[in-house]
Amino acid sequence: MEKASKIYVAGHRGMVGSAIVRKLNEEGFDNILVRKSSELDLRNQQAVNNFFLQEKPDYVFLAAAKVGGIHANNTYKADFLYDNLMIEANIIHAAYTNKVKKLLFLGSSCIYPKMADQPLKEEYLLTGPLEPTNEPYALAKIAGIKLCDSYRDQYGCNFISAMPTNLYGPNDNYDLNNSHVLPALLRKFHTAKKESKSSVEIWGTGSPKREFLHVKDLAEACFFLMENYNESELVNIGCGEDISIKDLALTIQKIVGYEGELTFDSSKPDGTPRKLLDMSKLHKLGWKHKISLEEGIQGVYNSVLKEGIFE
Repeated sequence: MEKASKIYVAGHRGMVGSAIVRKLNEEGFDNILVRKSSELDLRNQQAVNNFFLQEKPDYVFLAAAKVGGIHANNTYKADFLYDNLMIEANIIHAAYTNKVKKLLFLGSSCIYPKMADQPLKEEYLLTGPLEPTNEPYALAKIAGIKLCDSYRDQYGCNFISAMPTNLYGPNDNYDLNNSHVLPALLRKFHTAKKESKSSVEIWGTGSPKREFLHVKDLAEACFFLMENYNESELVNIGCGEDISIKDLALTIQKIVGYEGELTFDSSKPDGTPRKLLDMSKLHKLGWKHKISLEEGIQGVYNSVLKEGIFE
């Protein structure tokens, strides 16, 4: 990418998109295209086509998506499948018709089969059944990967796909009804401490293991791939280390300074038993994460306190 390149970041107000915008600004890119959902409905094909025709971006980071945790995925299955299919199909096709030089599509680690071997290698895609609790979202993301590959095969488009692990950081969603596990726990422990509650309830058994990457590291990896990777095969983005939900809860409990008990509601779904990405490919390309989990969570908690997000 040249410094004067016109770069469209779809989903710039979300956690991932805003981190990518910050990274681009740090690197000296200031010709960045963004549109709020109230200005451009990415589910509307004609609106997306008109936008690309008018603006003619050179590069696209496709970070726009409808996202949520287990509860939201289970409750709004049709919305998760429809919205994400429309967003990615409209943007990827418009990028092709308007001769975008390169597009990076961001998927999710939930694309891999529920019972796949660990750690998850890129070639495990479509080798077994998906985790039912987020299947619609996963199916939409798999379709996005295949769209990028198909436009590359048929039209020679330089469209690449990256699969991030579980993310956290600035601009995260802390709504307990549809947030992911780490921000939900952060809010739960903060509220319990503030209200002097005797215990905090954790969904599930606490035994599933998850990998967490700070969104600043993700943005660094996305920038690295946009500059250095031009192949059809998808690329995992993670840290290559995981932690049980119970140990994550204990880590957050310590950071928040909550001194009550932890209880686990085993009637609630655990989701996939383990989800650790194999990072061999990206490491060989020359990129590794920098922010440790405890350091990252501490930084996030300091920020939400400073900004009054939990008040």
